[in-house]
Amino acid sequence: MNDPIDEAANYSASRYRTPDGAPADIVIFTITSTERNTAKKSLPLRQLEVLLIQRKGWPFQGHWALPGGFSKETETLLDSALRELQEETGVADVHIEYFGAYSKPGRDPRGWMISHAFLALVHEHALANRSAADDASDVRLFPVQEALAMELAFDHREILEDALRHIRIKMLTTTIAKSFLPEEFTIGELYQVIEAVVPDFEEKNFIRKITSTRSRKGIIEEARDRKGELKQSNRHSQRAAQLYRFTDYVPRLSIYS
Repeated sequence: MNDPIDEAANYSASRYRTPDGAPADIVIFTITSTERNTAKKSLPLRQLEVLLIQRKGWPFQGHWALPGGFSKETETLLDSALRELQEETGVADVHIEYFGAYSKPGRDPRGWMISHAFLALVHEHALANRSAADDASDVRLFPVQEALAMELAFDHREILEDALRHIRIKMLTTTIAKSFLPEEFTIGELYQVIEAVVPDFEEKNFIRKITSTRSRKGIIEEARDRKGELKQSNRHSQRAAQLYRFTDYVPRLSIYS
């Protein structure tokens, strides 16, 4: 048996080829609102959009790309993603999660780069003060389908496609819709958010499945004031609509149940 102490003393990282960098790329999703030009109050048009930066230098100069950057030896990949998110958008306390690694040979002209992809869900108001970082000449929001039709830098189109599939699954199995809603919302507003991410969503009676009742805990509940009275709002309709809020219930899904 080899002596671990001798092995440690004789180990040299230079004997092994390692990647030239470990960048973290971030797919930043938001859902924008556009007011309708109608005489009566109505829900605004809502659309899923993604933040892209226009690269300032080589490689892919002038191409649009996902924001991101190289991780540092002193930080985790998540730390790197959070730092890049802060630099690009100025926001920090948002939903962010890892969803994949991209290692196809030749994906980056600069060398052997294994990119680690994260997605972040940011409320549209939080992106109002976005600005381009040092490595970008511009930063903009694009409708997701428009971004997918563009010639994005690197393999960022593939990353965006995967992120879109990921967020669509999460929208139907978790409570990530709360990232795009006020604390108290109407069913119409919730439905719009779901439909913006999952266009073929047609569960008109979904509210019955997710609302708390006396006998069942749900992911949303009716909003009430301090006196226990039901709260309503007419911000997007002539007639006041019931307000709801998310509960702390976390659904447990199983293919066997």
